[in-house]
Amino acid sequence: MTTKLTYAFDAYCGWCYGFGPAVRQFAADNINRITLEVRSGGLFTGAKAGPISAYPHIPGANQRIADLTGVTFGEDYQRMLEGGTTHMDSADAATALVALRRQAPENALVLASALQRAWYIDGRSLSDVEVVRDIAEEHGLDADAAVEAFRSTDARAEAEEEFRELRRLGVEGYPTLLLHTETGTHRLGGPVSSAAALTEALDRHLDRAA
Repeated sequence: MTTKLTYAFDAYCGWCYGFGPAVRQFAADNINRITLEVRSGGLFTGAKAGPISAYPHIPGANQRIADLTGVTFGEDYQRMLEGGTTHMDSADAATALVALRRQAPENALVLASALQRAWYIDGRSLSDVEVVRDIAEEHGLDADAAVEAFRSTDARAEAEEEFRELRRLGVEGYPTLLLHTETGTHRLGGPVSSAAALTEALDRHLDRAA
């Protein structure tokens, strides 16, 4: 029996991008004892969706993320950031993940990371259907089916339900890694935690539950 965790992330969240290498390594290190579900948050939805220039703190935040986690931001992303016109809509990004994940739920974390690479390395809008197509092809999925799902109302409804699910779980920021045990739901680590630190935290929780 494996232990369930929920990874609350947003594809447009820079701290999630910085946390990506650690959470992927943590998942790989514990592959035989955890089940990790990836759920999208609605960081930029409704009135918060808009051009990236509406968030002037982003360049400074990116530098801090790079300093603390070691991730790099691509040149194409930097040019897009300087242009300032690209629209960010987390509902579109979440729908893209739903559309891709439907074909390969076991690879949800990899697909989430691919979306973030498309944004933070290539500077491509996650509202662009061609991003969904390219990621599907890259990962051996049916690209036409992924595109059809991305355009569907039921995939959008599923993405919006994930926003509500994370609110019910009390998630207030991203990234958040939640451990579900018989004693309740516990936050595991933080945005600059290493994979080793996450495993140690998991061990402590499981030891207490034993």
